[in-house]
Amino acid sequence: MKNTKGWGSGLLGVMIFSGSLPATRLAVEAFSPLFLTSARAAIAAGLAAMLLLIWRQPMPRAADFVSLLIVAIGVVIGFPLLTAMALQHISAAHSIIFIGLLPLSTAIFGMVRGQERPRPAFWFFSATGSLLVAGYALSQSQTASLTGDLLMLAAIIICGLGYAEGGRLSRHLGGWQVISWALLMAAPFMAGLAALTWPESWQGIRLSAWLGFGYVSVFSMLIGFVFWYRGLALGGTVGVGQLQLLQPFMGLGLSALLLGEPIAFSMVAISALVMLCVLGAKRFGA
Repeated sequence: MKNTKGWGSGLLGVMIFSGSLPATRLAVEAFSPLFLTSARAAIAAGLAAMLLLIWRQPMPRAADFVSLLIVAIGVVIGFPLLTAMALQHISAAHSIIFIGLLPLSTAIFGMVRGQERPRPAFWFFSATGSLLVAGYALSQSQTASLTGDLLMLAAIIICGLGYAEGGRLSRHLGGWQVISWALLMAAPFMAGLAALTWPESWQGIRLSAWLGFGYVSVFSMLIGFVFWYRGLALGGTVGVGQLQLLQPFMGLGLSALLLGEPIAFSMVAISALVMLCVLGAKRFGA
């Protein structure tokens, strides 16, 4: 029952995260990567502070601060900044190639940091799923950039560490508490950076950019992590992390629903194969 709840919560988190890269792509058309990264974290930190005060949460233990710092560097600062910088060089579709590697990165760090030991068959399903996602994204992408690719690779590595560390910490601190305290730890630096990179003018900014900015500030930076870290804590970082394999296809499906983009049969077929890999990883990930 606990494992099922973990996978359900993790799936909700992935569904929310599926809109992050398209939203970031819209936002960087009007805002610089540094301002977008810092402002979204500052806004989310303000919301997190209100939640902690309303629910009167105690301060984390001294032993937790190093782990919270790793989470802050990984998912509050590192991944948003590196992906925002990368999306100035590559398309959101091309970035999916690297998102397909995130479950594998999370699983590796989950094994190292969380002392989880999945069975050998798990690695077969995880690697196969990652290759299917990356291969499909590569076949659909028409843009490439060495700078953008290196930035995305760095983002995947640091995000995998932040996910695994947050999942481990959530087991005793709580999912939403982990991201809230990590946001508060990063808040002074991010608020200062937002002030230094403040746009010279707010005129002419399109509604789509504002919507993208709002989405990544509230949903990608806070609400998604509430479900995601809870899922990792209940279901295990190594196993639940494989749900991220579905994120690219959810994002493409979202584009089809909202933008009227066609859904190719190849996407449906690959999605089915990836789902089998996720189920296999769930079976052998304990």
